[in-house]
Amino acid sequence: MKKISAIIGFLLAGFLLWYLIIKPYDYLVTFKVKTSAGTINQTIKLWNTSLENSSPIQQDNLANLTQQIKIKDTTYNYEWSISSVNDSISKVNVYVTDLNNSLANKISIPFSKTGFEKRTEQTVTDFIDKLKEHLKKIKVTVVGKDTTRSTYCAYISMKGLQIEKARGMMQNYSLLTSILSAENITMNGTPFVEITNWNTQNDSIAYNFCFPVIKSDSLPLDSRIQYKQYNGAKALKATYNGNYITSDRAWYALVDYAENNNIKIDKKPLEVFYSNPNFGGDVLKWKAEIYMPIKE
Repeated sequence: MKKISAIIGFLLAGFLLWYLIIKPYDYLVTFKVKTSAGTINQTIKLWNTSLENSSPIQQDNLANLTQQIKIKDTTYNYEWSISSVNDSISKVNVYVTDLNNSLANKISIPFSKTGFEKRTEQTVTDFIDKLKEHLKKIKVTVVGKDTTRSTYCAYISMKGLQIEKARGMMQNYSLLTSILSAENITMNGTPFVEITNWNTQNDSIAYNFCFPVIKSDSLPLDSRIQYKQYNGAKALKATYNGNYITSDRAWYALVDYAENNNIKIDKKPLEVFYSNPNFGGDVLKWKAEIYMPIKE
């Protein structure tokens, strides 16, 4: 009996040491959602900018982010960990710590529903509502393997944040149209964006906004545009419906699909657009085909 009591006492002491001192968080909230890790990542960042007294998001990678929210004199640390359940569902663990009252929370939580718990659940629920609202405005469907079309094109090169891409397209759509139409150049397909560099750490891209044209000696010369041959390649394909500002949600869906199916890809997506954002309308009727090149 003494040995059993000693073992129980040792285990209890070990648990209390872990729970009160070693455990790196005060409270854990877990939920699942039908979307990609990247879409959750981007929505957390956008939601964070709408909060008062929140610090900029710190990111280890797409699946692990740190956020701090200050309410009155208390700072709360949120560690977001996103994992893939399958091609369409992600699991999110939110590890929350009250940096000013961590020990008191750990002692109180097993015995009552604390204000800290209620505040944490409300904050995470607020995020989930924002995420669901966003998901209602987009539709991403992964099609599978396909091949992009080869074409000659006129293009303008740009750099910026992912979220600025649609604005860059709109600003240069009229420019490309006016230069080409002045010489009666007919487009040989719909506009597309070729991503030449994607930095997932700071959400920045370099890209070419391209108008397909027939190659000829009479193409207009203008210092603002360039011409080149785009060569088609094998790629994973998805269709996207929604505002082109967030068409990168399809990029993340293709990245998750590639990882879950052991397909090696080059993270330089190609977007082919079938709607003109300048005309407005129901964004769920806007269509784009998104391709992620497959490494041979």
